[in-house]
Amino acid sequence: MSRIGKKPIEIPQGVEVKIDGQTVTAKGPQGTETVEVRPEIAVKIEDNKVVLSKVGESRETDALYGLSRTLVANAVHGVKDGFEKKLEIQGVGYRANMEGKNLNLALGYSHPVIVEPPAGITISVEANTKITVKGSNKQTVGDVAAFIRSKRPPEVYKGKGVRYEGEYVRRKAGKAGKK
Repeated sequence: MSRIGKKPIEIPQGVEVKIDGQTVTAKGPQGTETVEVRPEIAVKIEDNKVVLSKVGESRETDALYGLSRTLVANAVHGVKDGFEKKLEIQGVGYRANMEGKNLNLALGYSHPVIVEPPAGITISVEANTKITVKGSNKQTVGDVAAFIRSKRPPEVYKGKGVRYEGEYVRRKAGKAGKK
């Protein structure tokens, strides 16, 4: 039995949740998010809380129970406060700037790397080396941040590249050299 699935999801002030069959729609100040819940899980609203319960008893249902609760909770949290990922750029000559809505990265290639954010995602740059990705969908925010990081992941000798804020990069020793 999932301990996570049992917890009811509190509906905060300013967020509206509607259930239409197996579709849960959360609407708030940050936008609208929709989650499709599998038929093995029942969803209902009881005294300003979203409550999920299992329909059958199987190992797969147990796995889907906690997952479904987390997906609905992320949708409710996303439309209320939103999610954000922060990235840092390290390296001489590596920098970022915004051109309209697009992110323009100079990462040591012979050409600039242009990242066009999908709908619902906003990217901002502070001090040419700090990038912030914001949005109401947790998965999309993480995907966009991972895509930006994939353009030049941190390398192990000097640590140059794009990394998540606070990410530790294990460094290798270079050549020992002749003595």
